Amino acid sequence: MAVAADIERATDSTTDWVAEHVRQYVASGGTEGHDWRGVPTLVLATTGARTGEPRRTGLIYGTSGDDLVVVASVGGAPEDPQWYRNLLAEPQAGVLVGTRKLTVRARTAGPEERGPLWEQMARIFPKYEDYARRTDREIPVVLLTPEA
Repeated sequence: MAVAADIERATDSTTDWVAEHVRQYVASGGTEGHDWRGVPTLVLATTGARTGEPRRTGLIYGTSGDDLVVVASVGGAPEDPQWYRNLLAEPQAGVLVGTRKLTVRARTAGPEERGPLWEQMARIFPKYEDYARRTDREIPVVLLTPEA
């Protein structure tokens, strides 16, 4: 199960620009990379559903109370991103948000909470609306709750 300590040792995204951003973010201890092109980002470390090894990626985020909110859009692709599938298999994960490392538990937003959270995230990153138009799937909104 991925935890906060796995941020440093996790395997990077296979998308080059995401991996580069995440490496800079992690190497700086979160002092660089939190603000990416005008939006807040975090580093998420999940447990690979098939490998059991920690995997990391960078994601735009918002907040809802103490929870962090991320969107499993993958640019409006027809399938959910691998990091989301990893969280479905093992919801415990590690997060680097700014300079804070947290262990979190993920859950997909339910129908009543998804609408307001989607609107909030689309205000942070308006391209989410374009991504939603590109796919037939409902793009999951995920809450990451810090563990005590």
